[in-house]
Amino acid sequence: MTLQEFKTSLEEQQPPPVAVLLQALWYEAKGDWEKAHNLAQDVHTPDGSWIHAYLHRVEGDISNAQYWYHKANRKMPKVSLKEEWEDIANELLLK
Repeated sequence: MTLQEFKTSLEEQQPPPVAVLLQALWYEAKGDWEKAHNLAQDVHTPDGSWIHAYLHRVEGDISNAQYWYHKANRKMPKVSLKEEWEDIANELLLK
């Protein structure tokens, strides 16, 4: 699945058949932060921590986001939330 196809799937009622972390991004983009957070917080990998960090950045909880970026071995990006969402989605889609 390409990034554009993933973004187009946001017009649907249910996420496409993708990995749980991509589902978390999908739900966040649809405005369901709670569902996204519930999915991401149960994935104890660097990618799970990265999405967890992003979600706390979306929430505005920067100190919590910094903690999760550290767990993901990443620095908090200086790009917009939209750009980070696309960066994460693109990287996960390529795995």
